[in-house]
Amino acid sequence: MITVLGTGAQALVQDLGRPGLAALGVGRSGAADRASLRLGNRLVANPPDAAAIEVLFGGLALRASRDLLVALTGAPAPASVDGRPVGHFALVPVRSGQELRLGVPTSGLRTYVCVRGGIAVPQVLGSRSTDLLSGIGPAPLEAGTELPIGPEPSEFPLVEVAPVAPPPAGLVTLRAVRGPHASHAVDPGGLATSPWVASDRTDRVGMRLEGATLEPADGAGTLPSIGLTRGAVQLPPGGEPVVFLADHPVTGGYPVIAVLEDAEVDRAAQIRPGQQVRIRLRPS
Repeated sequence: MITVLGTGAQALVQDLGRPGLAALGVGRSGAADRASLRLGNRLVANPPDAAAIEVLFGGLALRASRDLLVALTGAPAPASVDGRPVGHFALVPVRSGQELRLGVPTSGLRTYVCVRGGIAVPQVLGSRSTDLLSGIGPAPLEAGTELPIGPEPSEFPLVEVAPVAPPPAGLVTLRAVRGPHASHAVDPGGLATSPWVASDRTDRVGMRLEGATLEPADGAGTLPSIGLTRGAVQLPPGGEPVVFLADHPVTGGYPVIAVLEDAEVDRAAQIRPGQQVRIRLRPS
């Protein structure tokens, strides 16, 4: 078991989500930054979809009740084991009784704590992910929560360090394609030419972009509800685009003027409120 001593702003159990249930009104959810989760699991030789802990802006503290092998990926939060600094994107042994603590990351927003064997909380609809929009999955972690660890996989780690660049601290450019309702904005190209800032109204559901407004075309304020996907850029009547992330709703009635390329959604999940954002639209 792992005992949670502190969580910071938010700590959740996440895997790669529960795909294929949108027709039932259940979104996929899962890790906001899937690439970081997969990397951490690869380092400790877990299956790619093993559950880990997603930590928002540092502050997590854990105590191990047996010897563990851990990898930290995503936002590079200063980390220590019993006060001894340890690195990110590398294998970190945590002995029985030792405490792992994370500080505030120097860039990025979400850090992943991947433990060899995976976090073995009960599955809900085939996944151990917490979906904050629907309330499905394990409850957000809090001090005193005890997390079971699964059996160690038969494979052994093949590398000790992964040379991966941390999330950028400055301007982030996100690649996208035009959405099915691009013409529902008076100037759809304004999405790519306007400088944007990530709003403090950003969470696992979506990231609102501020700094300019896009004027909806006449009669384009609402549409019949359609299915939504991770990375969809929706244009509400107020004109500030919203980029949907891991816990997005499964349907929506506002125009989808662009859709991020799949890998860019992981990068978007590491953007902090107040950070500058540009959208680069692929030529049609």
